[in-house]
Amino acid sequence: MDAQLKRGVLDVCVLAALRKEDSYGYKIIKDVSPVLKLSESTLYTILKRLEELSMIEVRTTMHDGRVRKYYHITVRGIKRIEEFKNEWKEIMAIYSYIDKE
Repeated sequence: MDAQLKRGVLDVCVLAALRKEDSYGYKIIKDVSPVLKLSESTLYTILKRLEELSMIEVRTTMHDGRVRKYYHITVRGIKRIEEFKNEWKEIMAIYSYIDKE
């Protein structure tokens, strides 16, 4: 898969996991695992990028004596999911054209 396309898909999968509820790294990995394999290092790179793009917000809390970061999707992140869904329709139309024999 094209690297740029894959990056966009991964970003939107993380956003979709956060659309359901605020979450933290390990739980996000667990939540998306039925559809894709995501390493911790890849996830934290994605989360940093999404935060820089104002698609998520981060808050820290104490959990069992340790600091845990929770991620929250913003309106901009929700809009990105909708944009992606529209883009995906275009990609599928292109695929259908290419797949014609």
